[in-house]
Amino acid sequence: MTMKAYRGALLYFTGPGQAHYESDGLLVVGPGETGAVDAAGAESATACPRVLAVGSYGALAPRFAHVPTTHFAGRILAPGFVDMHIHYPQTDVIGAPAEDLLSWLERYTFPHEARFADPAHCAAVAEFFLEELLRHGVSTALTFATSHPASVDALFAAAQRRRMRLITGKVLQDRHSPEGVRDDTVQGLVDTEALIQRWHGVDRLGYAITPRFAPTSTPAQLRGAGELAARYPDTWVQSHVAENVNEVRWARELFPAARSYLAVYDDFGLMRERAVYAHCIHLDAADRALLRQRHTAAAVCPSSNLFLGSGFFDYAAAERAGFHYGLASDVGGGTGFSPFHTMLAAYYVAREGQTKTGLGLTPQQLWWQHTAGAAQALGLAGVVGNLQPGCEADFLVLDPAATPLLARKTAQAQSLDELLFALIVLGDDRAIEQCFVAGQAAKSSQAPASSAFTRRT
Repeated sequence: MTMKAYRGALLYFTGPGQAHYESDGLLVVGPGETGAVDAAGAESATACPRVLAVGSYGALAPRFAHVPTTHFAGRILAPGFVDMHIHYPQTDVIGAPAEDLLSWLERYTFPHEARFADPAHCAAVAEFFLEELLRHGVSTALTFATSHPASVDALFAAAQRRRMRLITGKVLQDRHSPEGVRDDTVQGLVDTEALIQRWHGVDRLGYAITPRFAPTSTPAQLRGAGELAARYPDTWVQSHVAENVNEVRWARELFPAARSYLAVYDDFGLMRERAVYAHCIHLDAADRALLRQRHTAAAVCPSSNLFLGSGFFDYAAAERAGFHYGLASDVGGGTGFSPFHTMLAAYYVAREGQTKTGLGLTPQQLWWQHTAGAAQALGLAGVVGNLQPGCEADFLVLDPAATPLLARKTAQAQSLDELLFALIVLGDDRAIEQCFVAGQAAKSSQAPASSAFTRRT
């Protein structure tokens, strides 16, 4: 890739929850270093294009006058969104009604996932799923596949063609699961290791060792997963924990010797850096301290938790404990792919706790949790989720006037928080005019020119 520059308003982060806005900025991207070590720890002969410079147009334009420049007038250039927890096989489960988590799994999720024994079905859903992510501005995702190795192969192959940074893994579930999704204890671990060796560190792809959740894996399978996590320390680990009170009770019955549901994973060596546990609602202070001690992250899934009536993530307790966390859509328990909708759901959840703790979430904090903060929680700080020099060239072109109501609201914004909150509340995929992945446009629509917030913050 040759060096390219993009002019427009700029949004990026200088620290946790601290956004910087340039009303007239310049983003310069160019080739990454040949032979550089990527975020999966592997050497890449053709590294991803990266941000070379970012700042005000007036300051940078003379230095990069020789670089071809595209002017996105009235648009905002922002980091691609990072989704920390999503299920690609549940794309067709969105909006399926159920009483609670466990009945929803039995009635809808497992029957849909059983279809992924068919490689053709895997490939078709993978294509649709990734196009939906990009249409909504999500350029990096940590996602579940199913227990079928073909589901992993299909998603990795589709992501590789798009040059996306994507992390996934075969689900391990050798008990308390119906025929069609239940795997064999030994073969599931053999398949996992083969998939790690085939895909981890290839281009921008990373492997996640993936026990579905503790109740659906035998101790033998969890022990084997922990051994793989130790053997391949640069892989990720992902699972679910403490989402639903009935699930917590079930885990306690199955693992009576464990101090808590979360501690089950720790007992089997599955809590470490690059381990991510979805939900983390029904935890105690010792659990939260353990997350911090093990450098393990939480994927917060507010729209899913609201939809299934699971509970509210305790933001105040998370801040006191000091562990990393970020936002996730959790499709198909989550109600859609849109990061705007997920951020708005997180705002509702934080407001629920605000009456007791006094803690609310600012628009900049919400945006951080779905970009640079989520990247940090994944162990990818400085790689994705931001537009600082050195970051991979995944970025969005946002139209703050994509709909009449959004245009009316953003035109009245008197601060950066007002602008960002208008996008959170009123934005959807129409506000994502283009999504650039590895420096190339992956999603584009023809939209009329518009004006953006012009005050520099």
